[in-house]
Amino acid sequence: MADIDKIAWLHLVDGAILSTRSKGRDAFYLPGGKREAGESDLETLVREIREELTVTVDPATVTPAGVFRAQADSHPLGTMVRMTCYEASYTGTLTAASEIAEVAWLTYADRPRVSPVDQLIFDHLREAGRLS
Repeated sequence: MADIDKIAWLHLVDGAILSTRSKGRDAFYLPGGKREAGESDLETLVREIREELTVTVDPATVTPAGVFRAQADSHPLGTMVRMTCYEASYTGTLTAASEIAEVAWLTYADRPRVSPVDQLIFDHLREAGRLS
């Protein structure tokens, strides 16, 4: 079975990371999503962030931030997600849109509230001294 291929935006400010909660869900997820046919990572990142948060990612500032793999949240056991993460600057005002019900700034104390792959990312950022 192929991994679920997702792209995520890591946006940290003052030791907290931007996260989102979709309508009808309890867990928080890093902003981003699945690529559409033929899309590059960059195209997916820009489109998903515009759709979810109404801001424009600056392509010139996009930098790789790691690839993480874990059990996919809300999927049968053995279904894995592969999350390719990027950091980038943006323009606009962060606003929940599309399927997003809530935008939140999370710290390491919020780790139990995020998906399994996001927990790995939280661990990585904590170890790097970037997540409070």
